[in-house]
Amino acid sequence: MRILYADTVDETRLRPLRDAGHECIVDPSLNARSLVPAIGGCDVVVVRSTKVTAEAIDNADRLGLIVRAGAGTDNIDKAAASASGIFVCNVPGRNAIAVAELTLGLLLAVDRRIPDNVADLREGTWSKTDYTQADGLYGKRMGIIGLGDIGLAVAERAKAFGISVAAVRKPGRSPDVQSSIRSIGIRMVDSLEALLDESDIVSLHVPKAPETLGMVNRDFLARLPTGAILLNTSRGDVVDERALVEALDRGSVRAGIDVWGEEPSSGKGRFESELARHPRVVGTHHIGASTAQAQQSVADGTVHAIQAYLAGSPVDCVNLRTEPSGTCTLTIRHLDRIGVLAQIFAVLRKNGINVQEMQNQVFEGGIAAVASINVSVSPTAEVVETLRGIDEVFNVVVVPKT
Repeated sequence: MRILYADTVDETRLRPLRDAGHECIVDPSLNARSLVPAIGGCDVVVVRSTKVTAEAIDNADRLGLIVRAGAGTDNIDKAAASASGIFVCNVPGRNAIAVAELTLGLLLAVDRRIPDNVADLREGTWSKTDYTQADGLYGKRMGIIGLGDIGLAVAERAKAFGISVAAVRKPGRSPDVQSSIRSIGIRMVDSLEALLDESDIVSLHVPKAPETLGMVNRDFLARLPTGAILLNTSRGDVVDERALVEALDRGSVRAGIDVWGEEPSSGKGRFESELARHPRVVGTHHIGASTAQAQQSVADGTVHAIQAYLAGSPVDCVNLRTEPSGTCTLTIRHLDRIGVLAQIFAVLRKNGINVQEMQNQVFEGGIAAVASINVSVSPTAEVVETLRGIDEVFNVVVVPKT
């Protein structure tokens, strides 16, 4: 297979793919436009920040998998990929520790005004009296918005500083997350408003989504206690930067920020931002995941995602339907012989019944198998009897969707 890495990657981590005979091309110079012609002939594309547009997907003649070397997938046109039957997978959690470390670093830098200390010393200025007014972090209250891998890693590290941690209670969290919440000691509250009212520190760890865009607005900031610290290492678009600048000007909040609403498209360039220049802000250059440890782990994660895809079991796929499709499920027990499934599909096709999802599992010994088939239209009794009449079929059970 031909695998294109359209961003930088530690090539030593690609050895398992190359040893298996796959061609791995690494071209970090690619951007959204130049990816369009480059994607032709590729079976897999891996990107970190490079955008994969609908135009690029339309130009892909062999593409079956797009891997985002990280968690967020907003730089990939998932609708276009889904329409073309292309898997979009991410690599969640691999950079969580790196982002959590930077989050705590920003918190310390804001509280102790570390960048200002360094700047004065480099200019030959001794200003000890100006830097002895830090609050300290022990006993402070942190509200974490977003309890994914990064949010949990931040909570764990904040607790080590003696900071109490709270988050909003939400239904549907997995048992693993619930277990982590209990083991770390995160206190749950009933609403975002309650969380903001009591938080000396708020740390954002949410994805870019319609419900998170601009969530840090004037009302959000007005609920924070005076002197609160806002930390954002998630997405720049979740913050209304004008509202935050106004709050900073009033002296009601301070901020540590790694992500910005309008960032340069390249690694170097001019960056004019009123928020980034503000004296009550400690800012970094969107480097949350940029440690050698994190990048090696992410590279290993992309290799794992590709290997899983090649084995027929894609992992961490973000564009597959999560709810079972179809009006009913056909459970068909049959002999595991060549052509049996083809006969079953032929009957369904003849009667205008579309197969939307299916799984075929073989029993020990390799003699029999069972097919679970979600279909678009419930079969008539006559169709069921026709299926049962196939020589190699033992039985057919129709289970309607509830």
